[in-house]
Amino acid sequence: MQDTHSKFIGYLLWIFGFTGAHRFYYGKPVTGTIWFLTLGLCGIGWLIDLFLIPSMDREADLRFQSGETDYNIAWLLLTFLGVFGVHRMYMGKWLTGILYLLTFGFFLIGVLIDFWTLNDQISIRNAERRK
Repeated sequence: MQDTHSKFIGYLLWIFGFTGAHRFYYGKPVTGTIWFLTLGLCGIGWLIDLFLIPSMDREADLRFQSGETDYNIAWLLLTFLGVFGVHRMYMGKWLTGILYLLTFGFFLIGVLIDFWTLNDQISIRNAERRK
């Protein structure tokens, strides 16, 4: 089994879990958004996720393509430097990376879209590089 996601990064993002960061990381954007809007289901869902991270990690490892672009690096860059487009530059998307840099992540809308789609973007990029 490929190891695309890290439990360590998952738990690191879980610390900010009331924002849904760990759920977005593991490819669960709908529940990530719910966690974001409800502060982790008023903290209850956030605490339960402490025990669910290993299974979310296994599921993500099965679902997404490993390859040259590392999920962990891309997610850390998005989470902490997303408004500067560094995660896009890391993936080789220089034009949109520079646009993010100049427009504060397309006025945060682009960053939100990337939280929803980053895993798929990386998975597709890794699959294309294998061809």
